[in-house]
Amino acid sequence: MSVRGAPGAIRVIAGHLRGSRLAVPDRPGLRPTPNRVRETLFNWLAPVIEGARVLDLFAGTGALGIEALSRGAAAATLVERDPGLAAALTANLDRLKAGGGTVQPADAMTWLAGTPRPHDIVFVDPPFASGLWTPAAQALQRGWLAPSAWVYVEAPAEASLALPPHWLAHREGRAGALRFALYRVAAGIR
Repeated sequence: MSVRGAPGAIRVIAGHLRGSRLAVPDRPGLRPTPNRVRETLFNWLAPVIEGARVLDLFAGTGALGIEALSRGAAAATLVERDPGLAAALTANLDRLKAGGGTVQPADAMTWLAGTPRPHDIVFVDPPFASGLWTPAAQALQRGWLAPSAWVYVEAPAEASLALPPHWLAHREGRAGALRFALYRVAAGIR
């Protein structure tokens, strides 16, 4: 299913990197989060983004992780399995001098099986054909979430997601065939 436009470029919406271009190569399943959705998401996250430790799973173009850095996140780890996309992410972070950004060229699920480090904000936006929302949510429970972490989930509007019951829906939205939601992990439960 395709819910996004063709390859080209997207721009960082706000923060110190505002207006910076990020290339969108032609890759199967690559769907950068639309500008309108990113703007809504980061408005929701505005009170908590400053100084946050961010994890961008299934990073793709890195639009979410780089936007977080632009808006004041202290660190962003971008996990991307496609070697070409991972190299482009590294090049973009270097070109933009986006301090605090690191790229992990790895399969997200394999990477999550490693030694966990807690994050304040996690973006879960896997390729829609992968069905990895539930496995990723379960893997994050192994210590990847800081107390009271925020988790953003992007999925097809018709997808049935089995997320942990202590992920409390904070805000939700729709954009065409896309559903997006921000969850707050109940304090003390990871």
